Amino acid sequence: MPDHTRLRRSVLYAPASNGKALAKLPSLPCDAAIIDLEDAVAPGDKITAREGLAALFEKRPAGRELVIRINPISGEWGADDLQAALACQPDGILLPKVETPRDILEAGDILDDNDARDTLRLWAMIETPRALLNIGAIAELGRDPASRLACLVAGTNDLVKETGILATPDRRYLVPWLMQMVLAARAGGLDILDGVSNDFRDSEAFARECAEAAAMGFDGKTLIHPAQIEAANEAFSPSQEALSEARGIVAGFAAAENEDKGVIVLNGRMVERMHLHQAENLLAKAASIGK
Repeated sequence: MPDHTRLRRSVLYAPASNGKALAKLPSLPCDAAIIDLEDAVAPGDKITAREGLAALFEKRPAGRELVIRINPISGEWGADDLQAALACQPDGILLPKVETPRDILEAGDILDDNDARDTLRLWAMIETPRALLNIGAIAELGRDPASRLACLVAGTNDLVKETGILATPDRRYLVPWLMQMVLAARAGGLDILDGVSNDFRDSEAFARECAEAAAMGFDGKTLIHPAQIEAANEAFSPSQEALSEARGIVAGFAAAENEDKGVIVLNGRMVERMHLHQAENLLAKAASIGK
C-alpha cells in the first residue's frame, strides 16, 4: 500500500506560463502542485514557461510537494523540459503520454545519467488506450525502487478524446478503466490520482465526483482551479466515523487477551489482522493531516 505520510488528496495543476497562478501557490491548501509545461502552455509560450521555472523554485513553498509536468521526451520540447526540471530539483517529474514501461525506464536512465538525487520520483500520466492495455506492466515498476515510479495520474480528458466514448456526468463509461488503474496501482504499491473535473463552477458535481473517486480507491484528485481544493481535501480525508472504528480495532487487538489472536470479535463483527493493518494505515493518514 502507498505511504500515507505523503498526502496527495488535492493536486493542483498550475501553468508554468501563468505568473499570477504560480504566485498564489504558497497560500493555497492543496497537498501538492503540478507545474505544467505541457497541455496548459501554448506552443508559443513553451520556451518562456520553461525559463520561468527557476524563479518559482527559488522561492518554493515549504512542505508543499512540487512536481513538474514536462512535454513528451520524444517531442520538440521534452528533452529540454527535462533538463530544466532537473535543474529545479522538484519532488517529482510527471511524464505525459506514458504507454509502456520503457517510457518510464528511459526517463529514469536520463535522471541517473544526470546524477539526479535518489528522492526525485517519476509520475506517469495514463491517458491513452495503449497505456491502459499495458497498465499492469507499467505499475509493476513501482515494486522496483530503481525505476523511481511513485504515482499514476488518470488523464481522463485525453482518454475520452482518444477512445471516443461519451463523457457523461456520472462517468459511467470511464469507470471500468478508472478501476483498472486503481487495481494496477495497488498491485505496484503506487499512489493513484483521479483525473480533472472541467466544470469548476459546479461545486456539487465536483464534490460528488471526489466522493466516488475516494470510494473507488483513489488517493486524491488532480484539480484545475483553487476552488476545488477544499472539496478534494474533505473527500479524501478519513471521516470521524471511520477514525472511531479504526481506533476501536487498534484498541481491540492491543488488549492483553487478544495480543496473539488472528481474529477477534468487535461489536458483533469478526475483525481480522488485515483489518488492523487497514486501521493503522488510516490513523497514520489522519495523523499526517492533523485530524
